[in-house]
Amino acid sequence: MQLYIIRHGQSYHNALWAKNQSENGRLADPHLTEIGEKQADHLARYVAEADCLAPPSGVHNPHNRYGYHLTHLYSSLMLRAVQTGAVLAEALAMPLLAWPIIHEWGGIMGNDAETGEPLPQPGLNRAFFAEHFPRLVLPSDLGGEGWWGKRPFEPRENSYHRAKQFIHELLQRHDGTDDRVALVTHGGFTGMMLQVIFNTQESNTSLRAAETQTWLVSNNTSITRLDFEEDRILMMYQNRLDHLPANLITY
Repeated sequence: MQLYIIRHGQSYHNALWAKNQSENGRLADPHLTEIGEKQADHLARYVAEADCLAPPSGVHNPHNRYGYHLTHLYSSLMLRAVQTGAVLAEALAMPLLAWPIIHEWGGIMGNDAETGEPLPQPGLNRAFFAEHFPRLVLPSDLGGEGWWGKRPFEPRENSYHRAKQFIHELLQRHDGTDDRVALVTHGGFTGMMLQVIFNTQESNTSLRAAETQTWLVSNNTSITRLDFEEDRILMMYQNRLDHLPANLITY
């Protein structure tokens, strides 16, 4: 199995933080910005055009210069991920398969006007997704209520255990196959997945100081590739942005 981890395009929250270093004015389920939409377009065009190139005979393709040839395309159900994935699915003429477990830590949260505490929201529902994203294949149990269902706020550290569950499910579906699986997901969850895969969960001590944090950076619409072979896992590349011009690179 080849696994391609793709971060969504720039969201309203990403732009808000870049501008003000603040979450004041945040939305429960932020949408892509105009820049994020352009990033998604560049990503989709790049992947689709690469798939049209035939590699010379005998040439290995470790950096996907001769195509990705995805067999499965999954997305979180957070709006920014679905918007990004839908553009890619359209360019590749393939279904976008919802996989709710790959959502960002925290969940779908507004803010309590009085306390400022996270206030769970339901999330988007089947009718909304069906109207706006015709290539999105939804879970059979998603109905009129939103997919998040007003669950409590998920602390960042708790998403490590969710990432472990996801990797287990991923291997059940695709391990030992020639599948080329792409996930459109989120920066925080990508970091947790990589910690699970490489068994590098953060401890209370670090090389520098107890308060130092380690982050695996994923820029908007970056691509990370992992190859799951019989006896090893190879990180072929991480956080690649070949498809973006310099003026569209954001975090």
